Amino acid sequence: MAMNKQRVVVGMSGGVDSSVAAYLLLQQGYEVIGLFMRNWNDAAVTLEDECPWIDDSRDAMMVAEELGIPFQVIDLSEVYKERIVDYMFNEYEMGRTPNPDVLCNREIKFDVFLQNALKLGADFVATGHYVQKQEVVVEGVTEFKLIAGLDPNKDQSYFLCQLNQFQLSKALFPIGGILKPEVRMIAENANLVTAAKKDSQGLCFIGKVRLPEFLQQQLKVKVGQVIEIQENNEKVSVYFNKMKDANLPWENKIEKLKFAKSDGKVVGDHNGAHFYTIGQRKGLNIGGKPKPLFVLQTDVVDNIIYVGQGEDHMGLFSAGLLISQAEAHWVRHSMKQFVLESDHLLCRIRYRQSLFRCKLIEQVNGSFILSFETPQKSVTAGQFATIYLENELIFSGVIS
Repeated sequence: MAMNKQRVVVGMSGGVDSSVAAYLLLQQGYEVIGLFMRNWNDAAVTLEDECPWIDDSRDAMMVAEELGIPFQVIDLSEVYKERIVDYMFNEYEMGRTPNPDVLCNREIKFDVFLQNALKLGADFVATGHYVQKQEVVVEGVTEFKLIAGLDPNKDQSYFLCQLNQFQLSKALFPIGGILKPEVRMIAENANLVTAAKKDSQGLCFIGKVRLPEFLQQQLKVKVGQVIEIQENNEKVSVYFNKMKDANLPWENKIEKLKFAKSDGKVVGDHNGAHFYTIGQRKGLNIGGKPKPLFVLQTDVVDNIIYVGQGEDHMGLFSAGLLISQAEAHWVRHSMKQFVLESDHLLCRIRYRQSLFRCKLIEQVNGSFILSFETPQKSVTAGQFATIYLENELIFSGVIS
């Protein structure tokens, strides 16, 4: 019995994943429309030989022609600049390190793009994300679970951590239950030109961007001091021991370690604290040390970078983090009480990081403490922390 054809608009990026997503939807009997988002129009900071949008749109169009589906390019560069690019500049200026890919999914692909698709009469939008969606009924109400992709090496649930229930209700992820090699095999068997195309490593639908030049479009060069903190520094030792003290309440354990000029010695200079992020190694251009230098902290007010030797410097570690009430997000709010009482939570504070055990604590003011079973390295303000129950992503928030 033939199904009534539902219309799906696929966000085609010109890569193999979205190409196969479109192909699979056709095989499943959907009416498919391909839409390429043009989100960027400044070639000055894009590595043109890496990921030019013109080549990507051409590849997407060739796939659409092979599949026999309608295809068009939609220019979202103006709203992308407002919601993503300006956000990035503001965050870096405040000394935070944003994740534009998470915001791009929340603000562009599953908001502006989704609204455009609905105007085209779409029942759903689809992307080539390695993530899965499941339906569950809770007290008579249908809810949508955000489930990690089947391929552990490609799981992209982290990038979709800010989606809400409406967005998930309209989303399809055709390749979420498939391994990457199988995706390429499907593309090859379907004669799609993207079958062997390498994956883009750049910002969401921009391409590979020269980040320093990108930031310097608006953020000025401002020379400041680089101060090295020795690992045997008394402040570091006290901080590290506090993290391990089982008798201390978590509010005290996650107090941020804040250095002052007098805590170390000047070992060089930099072009602006807002250009650096915690855990960064490259770009310091300071040699002559037994171990490489890593950024422990940035101070955009006094324009100072604090660094330490070695990737295991104690000053890089934290016992937990804070998420404000305004920046906390529940994918399924019905799970809140269960999560707060659970001792089986898993956490991730950056993409592709291995999951680790954690506990979520709600404070009186509505903010949340995320405490780690073991100290974690390079907890960075502006990035997103995510919480999983088994393979379901339930909660996320911006790290304060």
